[in-house]
Amino acid sequence: MKRLSAYMAVVGTTTFLALPAVAQKTEIEVWHSLSGQHETVFNDLIGRFNRESQTSSVRVRDFSDQQKLQTAAREAVAGKREKPDLVQLRDNHDPQVLAQHKDVMPLYQLLSKHPISDASWFLNTTTAFVRDSKNRLLAFPMMAEVPVMFYNIDLFQNAGLDVKQPADSWQDLQAQLLTLRNEGRSNCPYVSSDQVNVHLENLAPLNRRLFVTPDNGLKSTRNLSLNFDTLYIRHMSLMVSWRKTELFTSSTEGDEAELAFARGECAVLTAGSGALATITKGNASFGVAPLPYYPQVSKKRGAPFVTGDALWAVAGQSAARNKGTAELLAFFSKPVIAAEWHQKTGFMPLTDAALRAAGVSFYDRIPGARSIVEQMRDVDGVNTTGFRVPNYAKVKPILNQALNQAYGDKTSPMNALLEAKAAAEKAMR
Repeated sequence: MKRLSAYMAVVGTTTFLALPAVAQKTEIEVWHSLSGQHETVFNDLIGRFNRESQTSSVRVRDFSDQQKLQTAAREAVAGKREKPDLVQLRDNHDPQVLAQHKDVMPLYQLLSKHPISDASWFLNTTTAFVRDSKNRLLAFPMMAEVPVMFYNIDLFQNAGLDVKQPADSWQDLQAQLLTLRNEGRSNCPYVSSDQVNVHLENLAPLNRRLFVTPDNGLKSTRNLSLNFDTLYIRHMSLMVSWRKTELFTSSTEGDEAELAFARGECAVLTAGSGALATITKGNASFGVAPLPYYPQVSKKRGAPFVTGDALWAVAGQSAARNKGTAELLAFFSKPVIAAEWHQKTGFMPLTDAALRAAGVSFYDRIPGARSIVEQMRDVDGVNTTGFRVPNYAKVKPILNQALNQAYGDKTSPMNALLEAKAAAEKAMR
């Protein structure tokens, strides 16, 4: 019995030593503030990556909003908590300053050691919000989006409007809104979310104007001035008149307008393209079109600014963790994965291959969806590249307040713009 036990011990030890070693996966951590359908799709992709990767695994930490995420990031920088490997940050319109922080690794540095194969970036010339003055990629533009106009097909048909001809200009949109209200009996002709982005920032590039001078801050961020000319006074005056006549029923920085449109309550919504994720979960039949413009100002509509959130790599991690981070970004860049993200979230395709992989069925299913993407192919000039403004996190609330005061009839459009201009330019400095 003793000899049998000894024999089994030897066999067991030999068998154990003969087994191949199972490599332990390198764990990386990603922080984000996504919510709703965006969070669901993101988590599904992370789960798929964790199942497929033989060398890396991802732990996700979600925050309810950007403010809480940034507070946690500051604590991590101060050494009060462990640092993540990737962190989702909102466009601050001054990415080079962020990239210079000691705890940030510019993406081009990471990709120089761990390149993503066959990555032809779709938004190569328009993603100023994640590029430096040398056009080098500073962060991963996974949540890049553009402002668009959604319209309810059923409400358009009820009002006798041609669903294949959404308004091209703001004047044409006014005519359609009147028809929706008077003939279609719509109690909510038009709503808008992300109002600063739609009604102030992108009013400039869509009409081939500068948002800030000189050069939208792309060459220098010194002595910048908001280009609030007669175009802005005209547009804000028009919006105020719509509010008074109940054509324009709600305008917010939150997602209330998107939810109302998704429920089928409103006929027209202007919002970021990322609102698609919320809208597709609703019961409204809809199409999408580029934002309107003013043909009297520009003979041809310009392309909007690309903005949004991006994933920033954190410096100071081990070589193994950096490799794992690059592996995850390469996974997100795969044509099939990137196409799925684009279709389910409304964010812009990351690469040319992702656009091709999205397929005809997706664009045919949502009238106008292809035109939103195609408009970004043919961009020219500084007007559409983006803009850079120091301390924009302080500037944007000033602009938001100006819109609210004008829409609430607390001041005239001209005074609202002039006061906002003075306060914003002081904040820039």
